[in-house]
Amino acid sequence: MDKVEFAAFVREQQEPLRRFLLNLSGGDGALADDIAQDAFIKAYTGLSSFHGGSKLSTWLFRIAYNCFYDQMSKRMRLSEVQLPTDRKIDGADRASDPMVVQSAGPDRITVNNDINKALKNLAENEKAVLLLFYMEEKKISDIAVITGMKENTVKSHLSRGREHLKVYLKQAGYGE
Repeated sequence: MDKVEFAAFVREQQEPLRRFLLNLSGGDGALADDIAQDAFIKAYTGLSSFHGGSKLSTWLFRIAYNCFYDQMSKRMRLSEVQLPTDRKIDGADRASDPMVVQSAGPDRITVNNDINKALKNLAENEKAVLLLFYMEEKKISDIAVITGMKENTVKSHLSRGREHLKVYLKQAGYGE
């Protein structure tokens, strides 16, 4: 793959990858952008290690997923050093959550906010699997490659994540 082909690949994958990372990072746009940039750089510099065992986009999402967890590990180590252990780390202000489409009307905004809150309450593996499956429309086999999980584990996380979302959204007044 030459530079021109890789640039076309970046244009094609930039939005889906950023959307996945934005959701995975709880709406932190700067973090999502940083991780996406790291992933694209690592993909470009490591193209020779791609042997076609999966789709190129799946390989890229795997790199981004690893970059996300590397970043979270660094942040956890930093927070342990800088903050007392009895203090909880709270995320950035979510009042201006970029995940919410402001022009979509009040009902749509409320639904988006409730879904985002529900996603934030999920275990990281459940959230990652749900986002890849529903938002990025990845196949179970691709999600297994991206996350490094077995396909049955992906299915389990998907099933549990759905159930946890259903319970949360039911408590928020949706559904039965």
